[in-house]
Amino acid sequence: MKGFPDLPPIWLVGFLILNWGLARAVPGNPGSAFLVLLSTSLVGLAFVLIFWSAWRFYHHKTTIEPHHKPKTLIVDGPFRVSRNPIYLAMALILLGAIIANGQPLGLILLPFFIGIITKRFIEPEEAMLRDAFGDQADQYLAATRRWI
Repeated sequence: MKGFPDLPPIWLVGFLILNWGLARAVPGNPGSAFLVLLSTSLVGLAFVLIFWSAWRFYHHKTTIEPHHKPKTLIVDGPFRVSRNPIYLAMALILLGAIIANGQPLGLILLPFFIGIITKRFIEPEEAMLRDAFGDQADQYLAATRRWI
């Protein structure tokens, strides 16, 4: 759709809707205290990771928006462990929603979400980092895992 914003949070919402639909079509077994705790913990961890990562973008005065050229290569904070902590957090939110529904079949959505985010956002962002920061980006990309 021309003019429709191609942004990772929109993809996440789409996958959350798919997960909801799947859970309604093939009901699982939600509600155990352990699953509720696990789901809530994953989503809570994800939001902490998103805010921590966003703070690093703000601190380094560079863009958080995909498809925009970065001004700074961020290698501190959560970026020491994952090159894409916000995308990782989004995957954790999806996983938390899948667990909350108690429908193991929903787990099939996770690799599709990760694949789309990797192709549409991560790979182009890595190319931009290489263009903007050269050898410094190559060293960071080689030393730090893409997801975790």
